[in-house]
Amino acid sequence: MDWSIQEIAKLAGTTSRTLRHYDDIGLLAPSRVGANGYRYYDRPALVRLQRVLLLRELGLGLPAIAEVLDGQRDESRALEAHLAWLRQEQARLARQVASVERTIEAVEGGGEIMAKDMFDGFDHTQYREEVEQRWGRDVYARSDAWWRGMADDERQAWKERAASLGRDWIAAAERGIDPGGDEAQALARRHVEWLTGIPGTPTAEHGGDAKAYVVGLGEMYVADERFAANYGGESGARFVRDALRAFAEANL
Repeated sequence: MDWSIQEIAKLAGTTSRTLRHYDDIGLLAPSRVGANGYRYYDRPALVRLQRVLLLRELGLGLPAIAEVLDGQRDESRALEAHLAWLRQEQARLARQVASVERTIEAVEGGGEIMAKDMFDGFDHTQYREEVEQRWGRDVYARSDAWWRGMADDERQAWKERAASLGRDWIAAAERGIDPGGDEAQALARRHVEWLTGIPGTPTAEHGGDAKAYVVGLGEMYVADERFAANYGGESGARFVRDALRAFAEANL
């Protein structure tokens, strides 16, 4: 069974022009072209299109998407990694939706607004207990004060930097590159520089055990599915862990 280009464009919320462009650049070829010149897409083509759209949601450009798809042989595992990330986002957004709904009900009904319920899904302090147990109260207190002292545009820029780093890690892992190679090590350097910008962390403090901290973070990314989801799932987190360990041993 296959579908025409018009049917697929409608189902995927895109345009025939976009699908033709994907064909022209070698990103998504139709499974066949009819005698009338129309493009048709079969089941494997639809799976590939779904992956293209998911990677675009992660912010990757078309050249980077092509590299990821060409370097990834196991589509099922790749989709599982995407699914883990989507589920994490789904849970976070569901909490935000419920929080805003409660606020609307209170405002419209003249009821009391419960401050503790207003910011569920927005809370950056959700890992406070874990941070304090792993690295001490001072680390959490200093990083929390730094976060709260940011202007809104600074906080957004920091989030975008973190999201960009996560997307690049996922793309690199899916391409199957060597975690000890130059490209992965450049990503590891970016990651450590990102960590260095957080006050109170061992990477930001002179005399801190930065090596143990970075290696420990890598292990935590693998052990905790909440963190692993940021890197496409457990396999992606293992790639990040191995790259960070290699970087730490060579540079910290």
